[in-house]
Amino acid sequence: MALQNRGKWRYGDSQADIRGEILRYSRGVKYLAHHYAEAVCKCGGKVFWLLLDDTQGAAVRLCVACEDEHLIGDSDEFMAEAELEECACPCGGEEFEITVAVSLYDDSEDVKWLYLGCRCPTCGLTAVYGDWKNEYIGYRELLARV
Repeated sequence: MALQNRGKWRYGDSQADIRGEILRYSRGVKYLAHHYAEAVCKCGGKVFWLLLDDTQGAAVRLCVACEDEHLIGDSDEFMAEAELEECACPCGGEEFEITVAVSLYDDSEDVKWLYLGCRCPTCGLTAVYGDWKNEYIGYRELLARV
């Protein structure tokens, strides 16, 4: 299903809808999202609690099913300075499906910008919860660490 507008928010039915919201958002930032990766825990879980500091460019996901903690992308490089905050949906939900996307430099596989999108399984709200400049060489490796 396509995203549905309800007031100032957009709502989706599945994790796949996060890609559409990231693409819409990235057009406004002017760094178009090129490649995507959906967060999946090593246990197979797809719903997470999210801790984020988009000023430092760091994010951590904790699996709701097994409580495994995983640093997203290259967050390990920025954790010393990060002040992580728990993310929550306006509905009060604190669990999310997560998709990360990147924008690349022209004629390159190097990352220019990173987008962290979420969908609340409780109400369906789908939004970009964080975005930041990300100078990572080789987008495939970065997205493999989502």
